[in-house]
Amino acid sequence: MNHAFAVLTQGFVIAQLEPDADLPNEVLASPGFMSITWTDDELSMVCAEGVATGLARVDSGWRVIKVQGPFAFDQTGVLASFLDPLAAAAIGIFAVSTFDTDYILVKSMNLENAVQVLKDAGHRLLG
Repeated sequence: MNHAFAVLTQGFVIAQLEPDADLPNEVLASPGFMSITWTDDELSMVCAEGVATGLARVDSGWRVIKVQGPFAFDQTGVLASFLDPLAAAAIGIFAVSTFDTDYILVKSMNLENAVQVLKDAGHRLLG
């Protein structure tokens, strides 16, 4: 199962807030990719670097690999076809899924290796 993917140009952070925290207006107003997940335990955000300033728990230095979708909900193995080779190469990830596709975050220092691993696995880099 081979798919196309792209690398978003900017850097990203993963931030955590308390579950009852208000979302920073800067995050909501920022353009481009972001992900916000609320649970009973936390509020997690992925947003562009420089947007989530002043927050207590921020892990910076992430890049985003976008799997080119859309994919049907019953199409199986798409994300695994990306994550399995990355795991075999000992590249840690943070995954985000949307209605149409999947996004895989890797640390900036691992991006070049991750792209090569995915190409070696038969996936096609766009752009």
